[in-house]
Amino acid sequence: MRSDPQGSRNSGPVPAGKPAGAGPLASSGSAGGAKQGPEAAADLVRARKQLLDGGGTRNRRLDAHALRQALVDLHEFWLTTKAAELGIRSDTGFAVVAVGGLARREMLPYSDLDLILLHDDVDPKRVSEVADQLWYPLWDAHIKLDHSVRTVPQALQVAGSDLTAALGMLEARHIVGDEDLSNLLIGGVRREWRTGIRTRFDELVAQTQSRWSRSGEIAHRAEPDLKNGRGGLRDVQLLDALAIAQLTDAMPGLGPEAPGGGLEQSHRRLLDVRTELHRVAGRARDQLRAQDADEIGAALRIGDRFDLARTLSDSARTVSYSVDVGLRTAAAAIPRRGFSRLRRVPVRRPLDEGVVEHGGEVVLARDARPKKDPGLILRVAAASAQTEMPMSATTLNRLSEGAPELREPWPKEALNDLLVLLDTGKSAAAVIEALDRTGLWGRLLPEWGAIRDLPPRDAVHTWTVDRHLVETVAYASGFTTRVARPDILVLAALLHDIGKGRGGDHSVVGADLAVQIGNRLGLWPSDVALLSSIVRYHLLLPETATRRDLEDPLTVQTVVDALDGDTMLLELLHALAEADSLATGPGVWGDWKSSLIGELVRRCRLVMAGEPLPQPDPIDPDHIARAANGGVFVELQPEGGQHTYIVTVIAPDEPGLLSDAAGVLAMNSLRVLSASVGSHAGSAINTFVVSPKFGTPPAAGLIRQELIRAIAGDLDLIALLDKKEKDAIAAAPVRVGDEGVPTTAFAQAPPKIIWFDATEDGEVIVELRAEDRVGLLCRLARVLELEGADVRWAKVSTLGSVVVDSFCLALRDGDSSANRERIEAGILGVVPMIRPPKPVEEQTT
Repeated sequence: MRSDPQGSRNSGPVPAGKPAGAGPLASSGSAGGAKQGPEAAADLVRARKQLLDGGGTRNRRLDAHALRQALVDLHEFWLTTKAAELGIRSDTGFAVVAVGGLARREMLPYSDLDLILLHDDVDPKRVSEVADQLWYPLWDAHIKLDHSVRTVPQALQVAGSDLTAALGMLEARHIVGDEDLSNLLIGGVRREWRTGIRTRFDELVAQTQSRWSRSGEIAHRAEPDLKNGRGGLRDVQLLDALAIAQLTDAMPGLGPEAPGGGLEQSHRRLLDVRTELHRVAGRARDQLRAQDADEIGAALRIGDRFDLARTLSDSARTVSYSVDVGLRTAAAAIPRRGFSRLRRVPVRRPLDEGVVEHGGEVVLARDARPKKDPGLILRVAAASAQTEMPMSATTLNRLSEGAPELREPWPKEALNDLLVLLDTGKSAAAVIEALDRTGLWGRLLPEWGAIRDLPPRDAVHTWTVDRHLVETVAYASGFTTRVARPDILVLAALLHDIGKGRGGDHSVVGADLAVQIGNRLGLWPSDVALLSSIVRYHLLLPETATRRDLEDPLTVQTVVDALDGDTMLLELLHALAEADSLATGPGVWGDWKSSLIGELVRRCRLVMAGEPLPQPDPIDPDHIARAANGGVFVELQPEGGQHTYIVTVIAPDEPGLLSDAAGVLAMNSLRVLSASVGSHAGSAINTFVVSPKFGTPPAAGLIRQELIRAIAGDLDLIALLDKKEKDAIAAAPVRVGDEGVPTTAFAQAPPKIIWFDATEDGEVIVELRAEDRVGLLCRLARVLELEGADVRWAKVSTLGSVVVDSFCLALRDGDSSANRERIEAGILGVVPMIRPPKPVEEQTT
């Protein structure tokens, strides 16, 4: 080990020469006739070279696993033989204990030999004689040696004060000599580790995070550090240490459908690559160099450097996920003392139908039935992303084992949950990674397998292809209010490179796959065609803008013709081009590229037809007939999905009715997915498609009673909604932002307000694109009412977490810039706002 207690010799690798102050070797007669000089370990060096050259048989090369086992056997044989020469037996008070690679039976071609010479308080002169005759032959043979000479109490003292030394000794293994002495050390170190983990856990986590910061993430590095990088061999050893502390399993978190064979297989692959790296480099090396990758891939029969990179990414991400689960499980299992033991048992807080929070994790409710609820996977994922709480590994395993496939096409609520997940920005990455590592993401998107862990062919790309798509989604979620179809934008961001890894033009291949996926998701045929076109032409704008002359009218006309004059497609491609570039790597998106694409889009818009105005939905003739009866009528019917319903409200058309109706629905935890607001002959006819947060919706009669009370002024809906929202935020154990405000109070994308001139005189249309919040439609309608705007018709859509709401208004004081400014100010006062940037001084601190 690397710490040296009082009086015991400890030296790092000494390729030549001897440590200062070391005495001469004892005579051969003093310790059983030991050999002297370099020849004492020359046989070990020769045998090791023979193994590396061909395993002892002509034209036979040991594979990586067999080579490691042969090296372990070779070093153990040499040590036991040498110990016998020195008289180290079970009754002499000496023991040789291995740590490091030899202890783990993972001896690599050029690994250090990590040894502890234990003694039972033997005479110092005798200890020095034995140590010199054990260490010197290894030094003189230029074998890298990390050694120490200690009594058991001394070793335990070092383990208690030095975390690195303690982690090393947890792997200790008896080689030769007094086995009881070795067991005293091994048992003592492990016992003290278990009893002291409560005070050492924070230091362990900090040390791990510091190592990750220095060495980076193996899965996304061109030249990864296989030992110290995130997802590397040190992390597997960390899991073993947590298991020894009885805080978690050594192989946590992976279900039966985990891609790549799970943690054990990932560990084996990392070891094999590092073994071949030593053999190719001819020395100890942890960092895989690009120039060695092809040779190593061929030696392991994996393929070329790209195949090797894909294998490493898969293995490292599996290890990373397992470590995340292990650390989280261990933190929850740390024994508490003092007042912390008096803390209440964590309660189970509902998050969604069948989904609750327990102990800071998203878990299944007690009455959840995964085998009968195929949409449960996406509800769990959406809840995790929204609350920024991880999904329990046990929950993911239950879903992996029991949840059935979603029927095709997907139910609307399943698609909506997917959109909610994608709209959460950076939070979605960890959720999708966890789903992918446990086999659930591939079940939802079977096409994902071709791009999973696929390395980029261009050095400018930071991420693997699958992670690049997730990063693109994260950036696109910040642009959802720029476009009229935020749902199609995030889906296109997720799928724009789905055609890679299959041969041919990935844009063409991906467009066909987008049709397949869009039909499975249950999109309308027109939306499937739009999604496919985005994937097909996602490179059109950046390639044209940076490679063609924008002053040439033919350049612009070529783009317009390719997009068939579709302004919505152009708008979506513009937003995706920026998100795609930002997700590629540093410096890919800048002012130059932004200005070129922006100018190309501007010129294309001039050639294309203007954008169509929002239009009201037609009113059902049955509702018109029902309105003739007068009074307040409320009807609730299943919409066709498992968790969606249609609520129809018919009542006298009076100011405030829309706000009251939307507020009553929100108070009953009914989320408005879409709404159509119209009127006929003095009656308002409002239709809402809603989804209950939990269980089934209340009866139509109860909704009617509460609506009548709201119309009469007996319910202060805004105050009740404010309280409901504050209670939800206060109860949510989400991460708190830098300003001390829960992150759920802010939006991913800034709100956007667009004004259109209506076709009727005296009317104007305002469209809002913003992220949703509790009772948003109620609040918006109240703002319009207070500003004296009469809502002639409205069309409301909730697409994932983003709303696109259009209102046709007749303004009391006429359509003026002042009236528009007042209405905009009122609207911006009730929608979620994007997080403000940090002050400059905080950014530099």
